[in-house]
Amino acid sequence: MPFSLDKLLVIGISSRALFDLEIEENIFQNQGLAAYRQHQLDHENAVLKPGAGFSLVKALLKLNQLTPEARLVEVVIMSRNSSETSLRIFNSIAHYALDISRAALVGGASLSPYLQAFNVSLFLSLHEDDVQAAINAGVAAALLYQLSEGVADLDQIRIAFDGDAVIFSDEAERIYQAGGIEAFELHERANAKKPLPEGPFARLLVALSYLQNNFKDPDGRAFPLRTALVTARSSPAHERVIRTLRAWNIAIDETFFMGGVNKAAVLAAFKPHMFFDDQHGHCISASSVVPTGRVPYKQ
Repeated sequence: MPFSLDKLLVIGISSRALFDLEIEENIFQNQGLAAYRQHQLDHENAVLKPGAGFSLVKALLKLNQLTPEARLVEVVIMSRNSSETSLRIFNSIAHYALDISRAALVGGASLSPYLQAFNVSLFLSLHEDDVQAAINAGVAAALLYQLSEGVADLDQIRIAFDGDAVIFSDEAERIYQAGGIEAFELHERANAKKPLPEGPFARLLVALSYLQNNFKDPDGRAFPLRTALVTARSSPAHERVIRTLRAWNIAIDETFFMGGVNKAAVLAAFKPHMFFDDQHGHCISASSVVPTGRVPYKQ
């Protein structure tokens, strides 16, 4: 019987997001494909260092070790590399004992047509055009920022989200940009009891919540995943967020209504394996302390 990805949380990640390939990217950009190809062949057995998405992938794959009778997570390498230049990637995967066996190696073509084929729930990359194409196709996706330091190897998986334009639609964000804070607060007061429309990461959050609610640990431990909402909203705009999550039957573990305060300190305390935000300025600040991905607007 064919293996099905339909009921799994599938993470699609580019090789450059999983591993640190910045030297190789520089060779490709400045010396061309032939020099890049030769470099990868010459260094085929040289193990790559972890990249921006490594800690999240490693943490999520631990879920399969906790439920050996039923896989929960599948990770697919989705790369513009050809198979010829990708052996170094698989050698590095084996070195770190990552439970990854599937890949889409498209030899320079666009990756977005293959996201639905692999039932990808979340796509992570350092190539902005691939991330934008994924968002346009309705797949949760983020452009990762490089982190200067490694991430602590925590037992608990931690993921943090911004609200508007990430979990929720960009409706309120557009009103704020057009009319300022007063127009935004007036709109949110008037619609406080009306659930916010879904954003690009709404279905991912629902999937994580489903895993939390249905996880069974024979030792009685709590589910090893914790979520946080870190939003620039504050009172009176908080009510609509709370009512929306209630309507979706989702309980986020920790919620921070920042009211415009810099998010970095709270994120440093929460220690997520990844934080998702739509604003470049917020991502630059957050990426100084935690792994961060920017969610582009749908075009």
